[in-house]
Amino acid sequence: MSTHLGLTARVYGASAFLLCGDNDQAILDSLNDVKERFGGEMEVRHESSPLGFLRNFIAEGGIAVHLTMYGLSYQEVIPELASDKPIVIVVGGAKVGREYFEMCQYNVAVGNQPHSEVAALAAFLERLNDGVSPPEDFTSGKFTIHPSERGKDLREDA
Repeated sequence: MSTHLGLTARVYGASAFLLCGDNDQAILDSLNDVKERFGGEMEVRHESSPLGFLRNFIAEGGIAVHLTMYGLSYQEVIPELASDKPIVIVVGGAKVGREYFEMCQYNVAVGNQPHSEVAALAAFLERLNDGVSPPEDFTSGKFTIHPSERGKDLREDA
């Protein structure tokens, strides 16, 4: 699921993806491979001290949002978020400890029922960023996908 979270974050405009917990190099390599092949600038890295990172991020003026089915409605929270401050989104499902609920300034739900973390991230970022990233955000890759009504149209860039 971590790779799918990274791919979702990428297409919805995230500037970075931090993998916490086990340092699974295969996940990082997969996301970097997509970036190399299809473009984009999203930083991908492992964070060995997620709580320390979060503490520093908040202390430096960032906003921490934890996606959880127990939180407040994302439709109500997103308009409250300061647009001039960096935002980190914590996603982790059942693995997220109590300290994240307490440390994050916002605990946000896309629905107060069990749901997919990937779907929650997509819904939240789509609303936060007014859609997916435009094609020009992905011009640095080796390939370009051209929309097609039928079939696949993948072209190698010169």
